[in-house]
Amino acid sequence: MKNIGIVRNLDEVGRITLPIEIRRSLDLHQDDPVEIMREGNRIILTKYQPCDIFSGETEDLIEYCGKKISKKNIKALAKLAGLIKDE
Repeated sequence: MKNIGIVRNLDEVGRITLPIEIRRSLDLHQDDPVEIMREGNRIILTKYQPCDIFSGETEDLIEYCGKKISKKNIKALAKLAGLIKDE
């Protein structure tokens, strides 16, 4: 992890402003979702990327019942259920 030497204070409701350099480098814009994670005593912010609930894949996703599933895994589940034959 690279220290870029920028320190920000929390405001009265616990918010911070991300420096423009970081927002530009991560292609973050107003209203973009940001994922917040904790690792030990570190807070990790990443640009949210929707992914398949089974494999974590980010390509060819379809939303079903509020969850993302890749077309590849939909086909695999259909084969497992006997709805389509192996090719």
